[in-house]
Amino acid sequence: MSEKYFPYAADAEQSLSAEELLVLQRQYEREGPQVRVQTKFNYAWGLIKSTKKSEQQMGVYLMHEIYSEHDERKRECLYYLGIGYYKMGEYADARVYIERLLALEPDNKQAKCLRTLIDDRVSRDGMIGLAVSGGAVALLGIAAAAFLRRSK
Repeated sequence: MSEKYFPYAADAEQSLSAEELLVLQRQYEREGPQVRVQTKFNYAWGLIKSTKKSEQQMGVYLMHEIYSEHDERKRECLYYLGIGYYKMGEYADARVYIERLLALEPDNKQAKCLRTLIDDRVSRDGMIGLAVSGGAVALLGIAAAAFLRRSK
């Protein structure tokens, strides 16, 4: 769990067990080509909550299909697409879907919390990136100075 806890965005931090995901997968596969939208949604939701990126990607793919085909599920899909992209580290895409949801529901607490999580992660990763690149530049400077001393 992150340093800050946002109960309204708990789905962004919590995962299903392998057994729970397997139950959703079996139901999805059992229904075959005529899968019900709720079953597909449940499976996509479970995949997005996974800790495995390949499963998260599959969940996002299925959630996109639901979003495109079922107007009555757009609100839920926007939220879980935001979570899926957030969990995969694709923060710009996560932000797009959360902003779409907030345009429809400006007071949505889940979406506001997830937007805060996204912004915090972007800030933190940006600071880490700056520190790493600053460290790399410092090492190059030290190496260059050592090289110049030896070549004199």
